[in-house]
Formats: sequence, C-alpha cells, structure tokens
Amino acid sequence: MTDTKTAPAGVHEDGSSERLAIDTIRTLSMDAVQAANSGHPGTPMALAPVGHTLWTKFLRYDPAQPHWPNRDRFVLSVGHASMLLYSLLHLAGVKQPDGAPAVSIDDIKAFRQLDSKTPGHPEYSHTVGVETTTGPLGQGCGNSVGMAIAERWMAARYNKPGFTLFDHDIYSLCGDGDMMEGVAAEAASLAGHLKLANLCWIYDSNHISIEGGTDLSFDEDVGKRFEAYGWAVIHVDDANDVGALTRAFEQFRATNDRPTLIVVHSVIGWGSPRAGSEKAHGEALGEENVKLTKQAYGWPDDKSFYVPDGVQQGFEQAMADRAVPLREAWEASLAKYRGEHADLAKEVDAILSGTLPDGWDADIPVFEADAKGIASRDSGGKVLNAIAKKMPWLIGGSADLAPSTKTDIKDAGSFEASNYAGRNFHFGVREHAMGAIVNGMTLSGLRGYGSTFFVFLDYMRPPVRLSALMELGAVWVFTHDSIGVGEDGPTHQPIEQMVMLRATPGLDMFRPGDANEVAAAWRAIVEDHRQPAALVLSRQALPTLDRSKYASADGVKQGGYVLADSDGTPDVILIATGSEVSLAIAAHEKLQGEGIKSRVVSMPSWFRYEKQSDEYKESVLPAGVGARVAIEMAGEIGWDRYVGMKGRTITMSTFGASAPIAKLADKYGFTPDNVAKVAKEAIAANR
Repeated sequence: MTDTKTAPAGVHEDGSSERLAIDTIRTLSMDAVQAANSGHPGTPMALAPVGHTLWTKFLRYDPAQPHWPNRDRFVLSVGHASMLLYSLLHLAGVKQPDGAPAVSIDDIKAFRQLDSKTPGHPEYSHTVGVETTTGPLGQGCGNSVGMAIAERWMAARYNKPGFTLFDHDIYSLCGDGDMMEGVAAEAASLAGHLKLANLCWIYDSNHISIEGGTDLSFDEDVGKRFEAYGWAVIHVDDANDVGALTRAFEQFRATNDRPTLIVVHSVIGWGSPRAGSEKAHGEALGEENVKLTKQAYGWPDDKSFYVPDGVQQGFEQAMADRAVPLREAWEASLAKYRGEHADLAKEVDAILSGTLPDGWDADIPVFEADAKGIASRDSGGKVLNAIAKKMPWLIGGSADLAPSTKTDIKDAGSFEASNYAGRNFHFGVREHAMGAIVNGMTLSGLRGYGSTFFVFLDYMRPPVRLSALMELGAVWVFTHDSIGVGEDGPTHQPIEQMVMLRATPGLDMFRPGDANEVAAAWRAIVEDHRQPAALVLSRQALPTLDRSKYASADGVKQGGYVLADSDGTPDVILIATGSEVSLAIAAHEKLQGEGIKSRVVSMPSWFRYEKQSDEYKESVLPAGVGARVAIEMAGEIGWDRYVGMKGRTITMSTFGASAPIAKLADKYGFTPDNVAKVAKEAIAANR
C-alpha cells in the first residue's frame, strides 16, 4: 500500500482473483449505501481484505448448511458495517433452508429498506448467516465470549475419545468504538482469565470515530491492555496485506493457551477521496466519489452492484472445499456417537433441536403451606436445582452474587480454565458483560442464565433488551426486588426497574408471590426456549399460601389469575405481585371480616396476561367492577391499565429509604390496614 491515504488509480490492476473478490466486496458495499443514501461504507471498504481472507482461507463454514453445529462463528460486532457481512454472505453463496440465497443481489439492492433481508444492522433469525444481532457497540464482543464459552463447555461434556463433536472457533470483528465501550473490556477481561484459546477478536484500528479522529478521546495502547488481560496480541500493519493477515490467523490457530487479538491497522474508506476521514464512516460517499473510487480500483465506473464472472463461484468453492468434508465427517461421527454414547447423544440432540428431556420437571418441588414462608430467591434456588439435575445444559451464574441470588447449581463445579465442564459461572462484578455473554451462550444452544440484584439491571439493560429483540431464551434472575431490601437503602432498592422490563417488547417478566408461584414461573420459562424471561425475586421471606384454601399456582401460566374470591360479584378487586400478594390476602381477609366482598388477583406476568383471551380477562377483572386497587412496591406507571381511571394504586412515587422493612412498610403504606382503607376509598369513588 502507498503512504498516502488515497490510493492512486490502477493499484488493483494485478489481475488476481483475490483482489477482484476483495474489490467486489468494496463496491457492493459502496453501491448499497449509495442506493439507500444511508449507511456506513468506509469500514467494509477498509476491511474487505480481512473478511475475504478469513472466510475463504480459514472459516470452517459450509454455505449450504449454515446451521451446522460445529461451524466457526463470525460475529460482526461493528454492526454498522453490515454491508461487509451481507457482501460476504452473498459471495459465499450461503443458503436458506429452502435453498434460496440467504442474501441475493436484489437483497443487497434493498439495503436498509422495509422488510428487506439487509437491515441497517445485522439481525439474528432475520437473515440466515447472521449469528447475533449487533449494532450497540461492544455487545457482539460479549456475545463472542459467550459462544467461546459454550464451545468449551460442550467440548468438555460431549467430546469423547474418537469423537470430537465440538472444536469450532469464534471470530469477532471489532472497532475503536467497541474498544471504548466498557462491556467489551469486561468481556475481554473474563475471556483472558478463562484462557479461551478458541476466541479471536480482529480489531480494526482505523483511528476514526463519528466526531473525527479517535485522538479526540482515545489514545491508549489497546494491544498492551489486552496483553494485561492475558491475550496474545498480533499486529498487522496494513489491512491490505493479505499475507500478513494469513500469518496472523495461522498464529491464532496455533495458540492454545489464551485468546487472540489481531490488531489490524486500516484506512477507513480506502481508495476513496474520503479515505481516512470521518466522512467515510456514517454517510454515503456521493455519486461522484463512488465513481472516482471505482476508477481508483480499476473498476468499471458505469456499473453498480457488479459481481464479475467467477467471483462468487470461486468464493463459495473455496469455503465449500474446506468445510463440506469437515461437516460430512462430523455428521458421520455424530451418527456413530449415538450408538456408543446414547445418553449423551440424547442431550446433544435436545440442545440442537431446542427440545426438553423427558421428565425434566419431575423433581420440581411442591411447597407446603407455611405462614413464615421462604424468600422467593431461596425457593427459586431450590427449583433451579431440581430442573438442572434433569437438564445439564441449563447453566449460568451471577455477577459475584451467587450466595445472595441463590443461583448455584449444587455439586456441578465452577466453569474455569482448569474445568470447562463446570456449570457455575463466576462473571465477576461485570453485569454488562454477563448479560452479553449469557446471550452468546444461549445463541449456541445452551439455556444460559445470569443473576444479580434487581437494581443492577441498570448495568445490563442493553443485553436484556437484545435478548428480547432476538427472541432468545436467556433467563435473567433478579433478586432483592423491592424496598424490602430494607437497610441497604435507596441505592439498592429498585423502583423504576419493573417498568423498564414490562416496557420491553417480547420480554416475559415474572414476579411470583410465593414459593409455588416461583415453581410455576420456572416451569413456564423453561418450556419456551424462544422467549427471554426475567424472574424477579425477594430477599425477605414470603408466606407460602395454603393452596387448599386459595387457587392453584398453575394460574401463573396465564400471567394473572383469581387467587382468592368472595361469593357473588366482588365490591373491590385487589391486584398484586410478588411480596405484596400476601399483603393483599391479609387485606382481603380484613375486608371480608367487615362484610366487604373482595377478590385478590395475583398478576406475576403482565406479558402473559395480555396474551389471554378477552373472555379470560373478563373472568379475572370483570369490567363491571370499577373499584380496583393495585399493590406493588415499585413505580406506578402502567397500573392504570388494570385499575382504570377510578381505581387506586399503592405503589412507590419516590425512592426508598434505609430502614428495617417493617418501618418502610408503615412509611409507604404497604400494610393490611392501609390496603383496606384504600380499597374502601375505591369502592366509594365507583358508586
């Protein structure tokens, strides 16, 4: 490459098929962004040699079978450079299940258009070949660590002498923005600690951000930082040096004791008049600049979306020649494995198909009535362990809080560099990375879970949101769910977090009211592997309700159900979740003693309740009963949906305070006497 940032005309007129394919990636990316008049052309132009070298020479990936379980994973953490991935998928000839192209040339022409397979950022399950939804920077990096963990765990459990079912690698393409985001640093630190030698991050060091040069805010030596994390670090001084890239990937493949960071120095928008400028980052180059760039490449400047003869065939053949024999050998090995390791093979098949083992819920406990009760975090731990015994791929951990969240799997060992078969994960005080890593584990077929205190959802909101966007069955366990945390005070007492989760499309949040509702919630969560779920649990003990007196906890599957009732039409309906369910029961008994007919509705999951029929909803919350009171130690927003304009709420409109829980209950009105008082006010308002 020349020393100037803009390549002179004719630099690619070497006649090689390799350069022809690389420039095809570049020009497809330029043309798609220009046609959409929206997007990020500069990074695909700069990294085309990286993508081409990796995919055609190293990536173990069969384009005709893109869901082959032992394929290498390619994660585009720099999701704004989506046209790089779409161009690679097109040239590789990746197929949909029906044999149609995953990304056709027409799909590329429809870049960023409504209902196209080429949205602005790659979306998992929307476009075949996209391994995870990326865009929020750093998330793909965290996902890739989860994928590397999943491979190591599955290899440790299922590989046997003569049978190597899992030995794939994970590659993630990252940028300066990823390296600035804390989640990538958290994930990299843990990956180094775990010595994940199957993980390779390719860092595009182009020193450009949206605002200008990265020297405005970022001038650290990233390589030295990663060396401190325990990574092998390789530098490639020129992104166009295919030989150096090849040697770097070979060095990664030969490294077996740590993850690898390949620092690739590139020029954004390479070959264009905007090369090396932030103007090549987030906007179309402009028609004249596209023409000039094609001329610099020695490319026909009068053609758009041009794929020269032989480019796609050569690209696809290079990948297939390497991957097809590997895939076929793997399939033959799995068939033989089923004969020699039948029980383990059943587990593998269940993981790959997303099914559950027979009797997976047989040991879920039924909790006897107990006025003293048990904290839902404790009952949650008991249920988790009962399921985990029958479902070995239910694995996860906490952000350094397992003794408090009760999420340890008993006698299952810790996942560490010395024991990749362990099922308990120690994510450290890294909530954000934990979320992204759990998503990566779940994307690989495992049922991953992560746990922390509910208030620390604030540190991991992006991966929780992405699990919902991807329809990914990750499980989020949040304990210490309310002002019931008590003396820890308002910094640890969640208020607005409940609203955040309920506002997230596609996320099922449960706040169970006693131990048997916890069991029912876990059962519902595990049954649906395409549904992310949050389980919000208490630190304080909750009375275990007498189910011979009150309704069965099976009603949890409907999201909301009539727990306690009176004869005839109720005068007032009390609606509650979590620890406030037993409070509503106490108020119900008080009102009944005063001759006031009340109904108690437990509503652990708004998400599920909203999916029920109108007839079912009417049976639970009849329209003719306007006197309603919602009781929850969290923010009020949303409860008007259920209590109506003349209803009442006993909720939190402020942050909490540091005091014993009984004092806080008095202060904020969470007492049977106050609930009964407010219920009477609601009755009066609806006469």
